[in-house]
Amino acid sequence: MISFICSAVCSRTQYARERVVPAVENIKIPCIVVSDLMLCRRSNTTTAGRSGASTFRRVIPIPLRTEVGLAVNGGRHMTVPSFRFSRPVIVVVVLLLQILLIPPPTEGSPDKCRLVRSLRDEIAGYRPVVDRVLSYVQDQRGYKGRTWTALSKFTDTFGSRLAGTQNLENSIDFMLNKLRTSDLDNVHAERVVFTGWQRRKEYATLVSPRVKNLAILGLGGSVSTAPEGIRAEVVVVNSFDDLFNKSSQVSGKIVVYNQPYVSYGKTVVYRSMGASVASKYGAVATLIRSITPFSLNTPHAGEQSYSNGVKKIPTACITVEDAELLNRMYNRGSKLEIFLKMDSKFFANATSRNTIAEIKGSTDPDKVVLVSGHLDSWDVGQGAMDDGGGAFISWNSLVVLKNLGLRPKRTISTRSSLVSPQFLTPQSQVPIPIFHFPNVSNEPSSLTRLSSLTDSTIDAEEEGYIGAFAYLKGHKSELEKFNLVIESDEGTFQPYGIAFHGSETSACIVAEVAKLFDSINATTMQSSKDNVGSDIEVFENLNIPGLSLLNRNEKYFWYHHTEADTMAVEDPDSLDLNTAMFAIISYIIADLSVELPRS
Repeated sequence: MISFICSAVCSRTQYARERVVPAVENIKIPCIVVSDLMLCRRSNTTTAGRSGASTFRRVIPIPLRTEVGLAVNGGRHMTVPSFRFSRPVIVVVVLLLQILLIPPPTEGSPDKCRLVRSLRDEIAGYRPVVDRVLSYVQDQRGYKGRTWTALSKFTDTFGSRLAGTQNLENSIDFMLNKLRTSDLDNVHAERVVFTGWQRRKEYATLVSPRVKNLAILGLGGSVSTAPEGIRAEVVVVNSFDDLFNKSSQVSGKIVVYNQPYVSYGKTVVYRSMGASVASKYGAVATLIRSITPFSLNTPHAGEQSYSNGVKKIPTACITVEDAELLNRMYNRGSKLEIFLKMDSKFFANATSRNTIAEIKGSTDPDKVVLVSGHLDSWDVGQGAMDDGGGAFISWNSLVVLKNLGLRPKRTISTRSSLVSPQFLTPQSQVPIPIFHFPNVSNEPSSLTRLSSLTDSTIDAEEEGYIGAFAYLKGHKSELEKFNLVIESDEGTFQPYGIAFHGSETSACIVAEVAKLFDSINATTMQSSKDNVGSDIEVFENLNIPGLSLLNRNEKYFWYHHTEADTMAVEDPDSLDLNTAMFAIISYIIADLSVELPRS
């Protein structure tokens, strides 16, 4: 009898059935699993050493829960009792050792999951659908280039689309008409009420020790300067700790932040809270280095929020080049003075709309897979990358399915919502979770000082997500019916996989779906404990699984919230593949025999 294998790896009969038996069957030795034993028939051998075709002698019982201890393969210990056995058995043992010495599969690791074979086979059975959709979107006679063509016409026609402007409302009318002519189901708009903000004229000039115009973009929600503007001396800081150390010098001055770029998630706190922190020490305005790893003298817009109890001061982003220039001059001991003039407008009770379209499910239409992007943008550039591309792959993914006659069991809904720099009115607010700042230095004191300036809830990086909150409020009674929410809001560059947030078992299901994208090299599966989308964050926080595409967006923050966010950033072939992946993922999840289990 062969005694081997480990309590750590082979503790489950199911694992033996799914991993061990198929491997043994590959070398033509029939095996079955009975209770905790794998039973294999050993064949006769000929004088040439080849296995006989039909004569079998005896059954080899292989206990699957026997403690072992032979040192092999990187130090794992196993014990195999000493006995003599023929070549086929040696092959079996070698194969089993190779397979079973892999660390035990867990549901939380997408590449090492335990799913019943029938479910894996069901997902693999969608291969013809995958091939059909991919072929269609890459065929000149099919849908190739049509997402790019539609997006370019849209952005060239309307340009930037700040929430609260007539230009956005015109673009929504255009979008609704396109959705209706695409013969999608339940096309409609849902009203959103909010307090809006718009920039007017703004400029900044270094006036001493020399004159230089500074390119700026006022941050969303910033107050105006006095009509005559502000002329003040400058203090340059490189971190919140640096500001704290220089706090006695700040009163009556303009604070310039020249913080290094670490990552968007870690650095954006300077844009979000820089004005409030500086105001606490008496600053009259702040100019913040744009949150980007690369610059061609392009300032970046973005949202900021004022903490309760501090004076609201004007705030804007400046370019990386100007921030570094001012820092160098300041460190040399130069006395810097800047003239700043900013004019902005707030207006209450502004209205806009979320746009909705669906493919109704064939057998379970009340259950929903949501596919989304946001249609509005900042008031610079064309809003092609952020987030016209995301909105258009969402819409076009449904059109692709419709054109191919693919209707899943559950409903697929596409929603283009509003997330740009606006504020929910009190009437439309819903409770939101606490947002925790990332560490802004190696010293905990920075975070402690920031926390003292904030309420118990701190808005996310682009304050508002007004369309998401309004949609959530309007559909709160239906949230149990949402199976998955999908979003694209970090670029539509070349896709290479899936980012997923949800339960361990759901991650395993999505990992099987990811394997179907091998023909386009997009099989990477990233299961995250953190949310994977901005606009869908409000759903993920309510335990609804979330998904986004991994794409080659290393340069995303070069263009993000700048005049450079134009159609020049978008690639037709990449848009085709993003559209196809959205269509395929949403269709499979909406059509599976099981729903994604929640945590």
